[in-house]
Amino acid sequence: MFSKSRRKIVLAIMGSLILLFSVTLSVILFASFREVRQENMNMLKRHVELYYLEKNSENREAPPAGQPSEKPPLDRKRDYQLSTFYSVAFGEDGAALAVDNGEKDVYSEDELVGIATEILDGNRKTGRHGSLTYIVSRRPDYTLVAMMDNTVSESGLNTLLRNVLLIGGAAMIAMFFVSLFIANRIIRPLEENDRKQKQFISDASHELKTPVAVIDTNAELLSREIGENEWLSNIRYENERMGGLVKQLLDLSRAENAETPMEQVDFSRAVTGETLALEMLAFDQGKTFRCDIEEGILLTGSKTQLTQLVSVLLDNAIRHATGGEIDVALKRQGHAAVLHVINDGDAIPPDKQEHLFDRFYRVDEARNSEGQHYGLGLSIAKAITEKHGGSIGVSCHDGRVQFTVSIPIK
Repeated sequence: MFSKSRRKIVLAIMGSLILLFSVTLSVILFASFREVRQENMNMLKRHVELYYLEKNSENREAPPAGQPSEKPPLDRKRDYQLSTFYSVAFGEDGAALAVDNGEKDVYSEDELVGIATEILDGNRKTGRHGSLTYIVSRRPDYTLVAMMDNTVSESGLNTLLRNVLLIGGAAMIAMFFVSLFIANRIIRPLEENDRKQKQFISDASHELKTPVAVIDTNAELLSREIGENEWLSNIRYENERMGGLVKQLLDLSRAENAETPMEQVDFSRAVTGETLALEMLAFDQGKTFRCDIEEGILLTGSKTQLTQLVSVLLDNAIRHATGGEIDVALKRQGHAAVLHVINDGDAIPPDKQEHLFDRFYRVDEARNSEGQHYGLGLSIAKAITEKHGGSIGVSCHDGRVQFTVSIPIK
């Protein structure tokens, strides 16, 4: 049980860390890329605002007020001056009137014209083309396609992303093994304590069987000699309770630890058989079973333990049902056999539901162990279910309590 818990704890921790790492990284990178691209777009807009097309002397486009007329002026900001801008101006007939390659040899004029033509064919005013951010500006007698090279500005972010993935991935792998080591160190004493506790219960139960049997035999012989006696009756009653507790402890020990032979079991028949066997007990308490049991559901497991599992759930429903009907349903759902036992009853608080299958736990702490019920039945049911690779749970809704067992069909 603790080995499975240990794996679940490690997986939960690592899953949380990986999720936190991924979300944090995604947010940081998304925000960084968004900020850089927005800043690049703002600089490109500024470049478009400052751009004017130099024409022949007879027909010169007027530059923006206060700007020199030699060539497109540059903003005074350092990041603007260090950025590379390209522009292509097209006439109304689609011919390229002017090409500015930013005084760089990265793209030839023909390449810039080709890229700008593709951008115009896309019918978008702004966007990205490879590593270029572009803006299309429609002017009275020409169309300007202005582009900004993002290679330098985004290369740092790409390098950051690559390094974070490599270093972060290596760190997560290292953290996984460190977490596994720490989990082993922390949980190993708990596993050992749990193992010793189970071994003690098993040994004590076996040792108690003999004195309980001897007391019962001696009390029987004594009653034959002296007849009915109040004190002798009390001894026999308490000894019978002790015998019931020892039996349940042995059942729990076998369900949790003992290796049992596995065989093909007709689970449908086992559920039907236990329902019929407990029908009279239910009738004595004014309750009846309503059964909906699908035939022919076969499981690989221990017939004795699976029968005991059904018996525990039915007995629990009989004792705690406040209504007169108990629903028992067995269905095949996918690759699992699902058993439902439903009865009217008081709602079990959520904080108590999670402890319902603990050993010696009872929802009503004021109850004693009358009827030889010591809070071990549901613990036995859980141990049997988990030994067969299944799961067991409880839910409360609309004044009804439902126990559900799911066991895989192998």
